[in-house]
Amino acid sequence: MSLKENMTMVREELSSEEQFFESAVKAERFVKRYKKPLIGLLVLIVLGVGAAALFEAKKQADIEAANAALLTLQKNGDDAAAAAELQQRSPALFEAWQLSSALAKGDVAALETLGASQVASVADLAAYHKAVLSEDAAALEAYTLKPDAIYRDYALLQLGVLLLREGRTQEAHQKLQMIPEDSMLSRYVQPLMHYGAK
Repeated sequence: MSLKENMTMVREELSSEEQFFESAVKAERFVKRYKKPLIGLLVLIVLGVGAAALFEAKKQADIEAANAALLTLQKNGDDAAAAAELQQRSPALFEAWQLSSALAKGDVAALETLGASQVASVADLAAYHKAVLSEDAAALEAYTLKPDAIYRDYALLQLGVLLLREGRTQEAHQKLQMIPEDSMLSRYVQPLMHYGAK
């Protein structure tokens, strides 16, 4: 290598070291200037991560406690402590258990209470089963008019059967025709349409 090349190489090396030291000095000044806000930000981040971890741990503990309470209630439905624990830890799961219990017992009064549930699916299922168990044609009719009814086709079929029992054949046929052809219940519609025909 020539002396000229060595000099340019040394200059380049010195300028890169100079730039490194310059950026280090700027970083040090920045840290000194904003030391307190940076520490505050770091503390906030650590607290946020810790709070999120605690929240997740509590959420997981609630899920496990609710599941244990539900298992206890499935074994012994009269366990008041397990019912209170489930209601506290997971109100939606508690209402689902109440629905299941009311259906098993055929408890129309409990189903009526659950019809006002904040959990939409529990309220919907309670309204349907209450109408079916009480064989209330007006309640079934009201249920079929709900746009988001889960068991709308079942309610129409049940309503058709109730109307046929009462001898209201034409109304029954109108309700049965409301069941879509692609519904799995459509295979029951045709035989019922022949029932009562003259």
